[in-house]
Amino acid sequence: MANEPNATTTDSQPSVDDSSGKRAVVLLSGGMDSATAAYEARARGYDLYALHTSYGQRTEDRELECARRLADDLDAVDVLCVETGHLAAIGASSLTDDELAVDDADLESDEIPDTYVPFRNANLLSMAVSYAEANDCEAVFIGAHSEDFAGYPDCRPAFFDAFERVVEVGTKPDTDIAIETPFVDASKTEIAARGLDLEVPFEHTWSCYRADEPACGTCDSCGLRLQAFQRNGVRDPISYAERPSYVDAE
Repeated sequence: MANEPNATTTDSQPSVDDSSGKRAVVLLSGGMDSATAAYEARARGYDLYALHTSYGQRTEDRELECARRLADDLDAVDVLCVETGHLAAIGASSLTDDELAVDDADLESDEIPDTYVPFRNANLLSMAVSYAEANDCEAVFIGAHSEDFAGYPDCRPAFFDAFERVVEVGTKPDTDIAIETPFVDASKTEIAARGLDLEVPFEHTWSCYRADEPACGTCDSCGLRLQAFQRNGVRDPISYAERPSYVDAE
C-alpha cells in the first residue's frame, strides 16, 4: 500500500453532454449495501460516477474486483479508484491492522466493534464530494443502514445531516450536493429485499471482513449478510467457509 494517495480511473471519461440528466456519485465499496444504493440511484434516474476506495482493509483486492464489475454492469459514466494508506497508517481497527483479530459475529451487541475505522465515512464522503463537485453532480449516495447505528457513529442520520451542512458551507456558492442515504432507516434484511427487486448481482458483491475467498461466514459482516438473505428466504450466492443459520438463533 502506498504511503501517498494515488488515484486511477478506468478508460471511461466524464460525460460532456449536459443534457444527460441527473448525476450522482455513489460510494461503491463492492459490498451489498453500496451495490444496492448504486442500483437504487440508477432506478431514480441518475447517471452514476462510481468512487471506490482501497485504504488497507484486509479484503481490498476482492472489494475492488467487485466494485469494478458492478460499475461495469451499471454502465457508470466514470469510475474513480482511490488508493490511500492513511487510514491503515492511523490504525486502531482490525480491518486495517493484521495484529488485531476480527471478532466473531455478535449481532445483538450495541458496542462499537473492533472493525470500526475511526471517522472513515467522513474521509470517504470528503473525497466523494470533491468528485461530485468537479463533475457537476447533484448527489452523493452512500449505503449506510439502521443496523450500523450502534456500532458505527459515522453511520447515524445526525452525522449525515451534519456532513450535508459542511458540504453546503464548504463548496462553491452555486454547488448543491445532497448526501443521499436511501437505507439509513432500513435493516439489512430490507436492503437485501430491495436489492433482489432491483436485480442487483449479489454474486459480484463482497462483505466478509476476514477473507477474499471464501467468505468466513462468522464475522459480524458475514453474519448480518447471511441473516438478511435467510430472512428473505434466498440463498446468498457467494461462497462461505461456514454458512451458519442466523435466523434459528433469534
